[in-house]
Amino acid sequence: MMIHEITAQTGRHKQRKRLGRGESSGHGKTCCRGTKGSGARAGGGPRFGTEGGNMPLFRRLPKRGFNNNYFAQRFSIVNIADLEAQFDGGATVDTNALITRKLVRDEKLPVKVLGEGDLTKPLTVIAAKFSKQAADKISKAGGSMQTLSLDRNKDKVNPKTGKFRPRAVAEQKPAAAEKS
Repeated sequence: MMIHEITAQTGRHKQRKRLGRGESSGHGKTCCRGTKGSGARAGGGPRFGTEGGNMPLFRRLPKRGFNNNYFAQRFSIVNIADLEAQFDGGATVDTNALITRKLVRDEKLPVKVLGEGDLTKPLTVIAAKFSKQAADKISKAGGSMQTLSLDRNKDKVNPKTGKFRPRAVAEQKPAAAEKS
Protein backbone atom coordinates (compact mmCIF):
# COMPACT_ATOMS: atom_id res chain seq x y z
CA MET A 1 0.00 0.00 0.00
CA MET A 2 1.31 3.47 -0.98
CA ILE A 3 0.88 6.75 0.88
CA HIS A 4 -1.37 8.23 -1.82
CA GLU A 5 -3.70 5.24 -1.50
CA ILE A 6 -4.03 5.74 2.26
CA THR A 7 -4.97 9.40 1.96
CA ALA A 8 -7.57 8.58 -0.71
CA GLN A 9 -9.31 6.18 1.68
CA THR A 10 -9.13 8.22 4.88
CA GLY A 11 -10.02 11.54 3.29
CA ARG A 12 -8.16 14.68 2.44
CA HIS A 13 -8.83 16.83 5.53
CA LYS A 14 -7.93 16.06 9.10
CA GLN A 15 -10.57 16.81 11.74
CA ARG A 16 -9.81 19.80 13.92
CA LYS A 17 -8.93 19.37 17.58
CA ARG A 18 -12.12 20.07 19.58
CA LEU A 19 -11.00 21.87 22.71
CA GLY A 20 -12.88 22.35 25.98
CA ARG A 21 -15.35 19.49 25.50
CA GLY A 22 -14.94 17.73 28.84
CA GLU A 23 -12.05 16.03 30.64
CA SER A 24 -12.69 12.63 29.08
CA SER A 25 -11.98 14.02 25.61
CA GLY A 26 -8.34 14.57 26.59
CA HIS A 27 -8.59 18.22 25.52
CA GLY A 28 -10.73 19.57 28.37
CA LYS A 29 -10.12 22.06 31.17
CA THR A 30 -6.93 23.86 30.06
CA CYS A 31 -7.46 22.89 26.39
CA CYS A 32 -3.88 21.65 25.83
CA ARG A 33 -2.39 25.01 26.91
CA GLY A 34 -1.05 24.01 30.31
CA THR A 35 -1.56 26.05 33.45
CA LYS A 36 -0.72 29.74 33.82
CA GLY A 37 1.91 31.70 31.94
CA SER A 38 1.76 33.71 28.74
CA GLY A 39 1.19 30.62 26.61
CA ALA A 40 -2.05 29.90 28.48
CA ARG A 41 -3.52 33.35 27.84
CA ALA A 42 -5.45 34.44 24.79
CA GLY A 43 -3.12 36.26 22.40
CA GLY A 44 -0.19 35.21 24.55
CA GLY A 45 3.13 33.72 23.63
CA PRO A 46 6.70 34.94 23.49
CA ARG A 47 7.43 38.34 22.01
CA PHE A 48 9.10 38.71 18.64
CA GLY A 49 12.82 37.96 18.89
CA THR A 50 12.60 36.06 22.18
CA GLU A 51 15.13 33.24 22.30
CA GLY A 52 14.23 31.61 25.60
CA GLY A 53 16.90 33.19 27.78
CA ASN A 54 19.52 33.88 25.11
CA MET A 55 20.32 37.48 24.32
CA PRO A 56 18.19 38.24 21.20
CA LEU A 57 20.04 38.33 17.90
CA PHE A 58 19.32 42.00 17.18
CA ARG A 59 20.88 42.90 20.55
CA ARG A 60 23.94 40.70 19.97
CA LEU A 61 24.81 42.26 16.62
CA PRO A 62 26.88 45.46 16.58
CA LYS A 63 25.24 48.63 15.37
CA ARG A 64 27.36 50.96 13.29
CA GLY A 65 26.87 53.72 10.81
CA PHE A 66 23.95 55.93 9.90
CA ASN A 67 20.53 54.83 8.68
CA ASN A 68 18.68 57.38 6.58
CA ASN A 69 15.35 55.58 6.92
CA TYR A 70 13.80 58.11 9.30
CA PHE A 71 15.09 61.23 7.55
CA ALA A 72 14.76 60.41 3.84
CA GLN A 73 12.37 62.58 1.81
CA ARG A 74 10.03 60.31 -0.16
CA PHE A 75 8.16 61.33 -3.30
CA SER A 76 5.38 60.07 -5.52
CA ILE A 77 7.07 59.73 -8.93
CA VAL A 78 5.38 60.72 -12.22
CA ASN A 79 7.05 60.63 -15.64
CA ILE A 80 6.52 63.01 -18.56
CA ALA A 81 5.29 60.08 -20.70
CA ASP A 82 2.44 59.52 -18.20
CA LEU A 83 1.42 63.19 -18.40
CA GLU A 84 1.48 63.03 -22.22
CA ALA A 85 -0.80 59.96 -22.25
CA GLN A 86 -3.29 61.10 -19.59
CA PHE A 87 -3.78 64.86 -20.06
CA ASP A 88 -4.99 67.09 -22.91
CA GLY A 89 -3.18 70.25 -24.01
CA GLY A 90 -3.63 73.25 -21.71
CA ALA A 91 -4.65 71.14 -18.71
CA THR A 92 -3.56 71.89 -15.16
CA VAL A 93 -1.75 68.94 -13.59
CA ASP A 94 -1.75 68.91 -9.79
CA THR A 95 -1.88 66.25 -7.08
CA ASN A 96 -5.68 65.90 -7.22
CA ALA A 97 -5.65 65.45 -11.00
CA LEU A 98 -2.92 62.80 -10.71
CA ILE A 99 -4.88 60.93 -8.02
CA THR A 100 -8.09 60.88 -10.08
CA ARG A 101 -6.16 59.39 -13.01
CA LYS A 102 -4.45 56.91 -10.65
CA LEU A 103 -0.92 58.07 -11.46
CA VAL A 104 -0.33 58.84 -7.76
CA ARG A 105 -1.54 56.66 -4.90
CA ASP A 106 -0.56 58.49 -1.73
CA GLU A 107 -1.74 62.09 -1.51
CA LYS A 108 0.38 62.68 1.60
CA LEU A 109 3.63 62.36 -0.36
CA PRO A 110 4.84 65.30 -2.48
CA VAL A 111 5.01 64.74 -6.26
CA LYS A 112 8.24 64.69 -8.25
CA VAL A 113 8.13 64.85 -12.05
CA LEU A 114 10.83 62.93 -13.95
CA GLY A 115 11.80 63.36 -17.60
CA GLU A 116 11.22 59.90 -19.09
CA GLY A 117 9.30 60.20 -22.37
CA ASP A 118 8.39 63.10 -24.65
CA LEU A 119 5.89 65.92 -24.18
CA THR A 120 4.16 67.63 -27.12
CA LYS A 121 1.30 69.42 -25.30
CA PRO A 122 1.53 72.59 -23.22
CA LEU A 123 0.65 71.70 -19.63
CA THR A 124 0.61 73.64 -16.37
CA VAL A 125 2.28 71.29 -13.89
CA ILE A 126 2.16 71.90 -10.11
CA ALA A 127 4.54 69.66 -8.17
CA ALA A 128 7.07 69.70 -5.35
CA LYS A 129 10.11 68.89 -7.51
CA PHE A 130 11.09 68.60 -11.17
CA SER A 131 14.11 66.87 -12.64
CA LYS A 132 16.19 69.00 -15.01
CA GLN A 133 15.08 66.96 -18.05
CA ALA A 134 11.42 67.21 -17.06
CA ALA A 135 11.69 71.00 -16.61
CA ASP A 136 13.33 71.36 -20.04
CA LYS A 137 10.68 69.21 -21.77
CA ILE A 138 7.77 71.05 -20.16
CA SER A 139 9.18 74.47 -21.11
CA LYS A 140 9.99 73.33 -24.69
CA ALA A 141 6.39 72.12 -25.12
CA GLY A 142 5.16 75.60 -24.13
CA GLY A 143 3.96 74.63 -20.65
CA SER A 144 4.60 76.15 -17.27
CA MET A 145 5.68 74.84 -13.86
CA GLN A 146 4.86 75.77 -10.30
CA THR A 147 6.99 74.42 -7.48
CA LEU A 148 5.48 73.71 -4.06
CA SER A 149 7.55 74.14 -0.91
CA LEU A 150 9.01 71.07 0.80
CA ASP A 151 9.75 72.88 4.07
CA ARG A 152 7.74 71.06 6.71
CA ASN A 153 7.26 74.24 8.73
CA LYS A 154 5.70 76.03 5.77
CA ASP A 155 3.49 73.20 4.56
CA LYS A 156 0.60 72.09 6.70
CA VAL A 157 -0.90 68.70 7.39
CA ASN A 158 -4.56 68.51 8.29
CA PRO A 159 -4.62 67.07 11.85
CA LYS A 160 -7.98 65.32 11.35
CA THR A 161 -7.24 63.55 8.07
CA GLY A 162 -3.42 63.59 8.11
CA LYS A 163 -3.43 64.70 4.47
CA PHE A 164 -0.75 66.96 2.98
CA ARG A 165 -1.96 70.47 2.15
CA PRO A 166 0.51 72.80 0.42
CA ARG A 167 0.96 76.32 1.78
CA ALA A 168 -0.78 77.84 -1.24
CA VAL A 169 -3.96 75.93 -0.40
CA ALA A 170 -3.71 76.04 3.42
CA GLU A 171 -5.67 78.71 5.27
CA GLN A 172 -3.73 81.72 6.50
CA LYS A 173 -4.24 82.67 10.16
CA PRO A 174 -5.49 86.24 10.67
CA ALA A 175 -3.01 88.63 12.23
CA ALA A 176 -3.51 89.12 15.97
CA ALA A 177 -5.10 92.46 16.89
CA GLU A 178 -2.61 94.83 18.46
CA LYS A 179 -3.34 95.89 22.02
CA SER A 180 -3.15 99.62 22.76
